[in-house]
Amino acid sequence: MTLISIPPPQVTTTGQPSPMRQAAQELEATFLAEMLKSAGLGETPNAFGGGSGEDQFSSFLVQAQAREMARSGGIGLAESLFQAMKEASDV
Repeated sequence: MTLISIPPPQVTTTGQPSPMRQAAQELEATFLAEMLKSAGLGETPNAFGGGSGEDQFSSFLVQAQAREMARSGGIGLAESLFQAMKEASDV
């Protein structure tokens, strides 16, 4: 099995990731959130659930978990998107 090497994030002069990298990472986080929802994460359990409050706020938890997954490397989608956007902007 081959591991993919993820390069360090490109940063601006302020030390923040570039806007293109941030956009790619946010898109990956949105994709991951949808996958987590499809997998059943965030659904209220039948027994000992948190009621309507849990139902209303579970999407925020799923989105936060997806953002953290993307920030820590995710599934590599953000890097692929970033490279494609970078190539398109260089043309």
